[in-house]
Amino acid sequence: MKQQNQQLEQNKHENPMTILSRSLLTGFIGGIIWSIFATILYYFNFTEVAPKSFILSSWFHAEWIDTWLGTVITIIAIGLLSLVTALVYYGLLKKVSSIWMGVVFGIVLWIIIFYIMNPIFSTVPQVADLDMDTIVTTLCVFILYGTFIGYSISYDYHDLQRAKEDSKNAKA
Repeated sequence: MKQQNQQLEQNKHENPMTILSRSLLTGFIGGIIWSIFATILYYFNFTEVAPKSFILSSWFHAEWIDTWLGTVITIIAIGLLSLVTALVYYGLLKKVSSIWMGVVFGIVLWIIIFYIMNPIFSTVPQVADLDMDTIVTTLCVFILYGTFIGYSISYDYHDLQRAKEDSKNAKA
């Protein structure tokens, strides 16, 4: 049993993926998953704002934006933009080991997107003009996204730190 644990620890340290690259992968996957989820919520009329309203519709006025191709490009673009979000969380909050920090991070992202950056998005109404279903739905999606990003990055960071400590203790 002790040999297996030592082998697992050795494999963790030989893994070429660093905590930063794993955080970026988490960000990309989180962006993909939660933008798909937000798109589904839009199609089922839980929200009047689609993800493509932020990414494509505000800058481009083409017919293909309202097709499946526009949806796919939006989802991929959000996945790529989510790399920046994951990098910010990694840089500022990776050491915080609380699920609540992810919730707060999601709320802060929602405030940034819907209040601060709203003038950039010409096809997205002001928050005061949105119905309550849209506000609650989008806020919940951002909370889930922030929790996914935050908890995953913090867990990876603390798991790696624990593995390093266990490795030091095993050698001593």
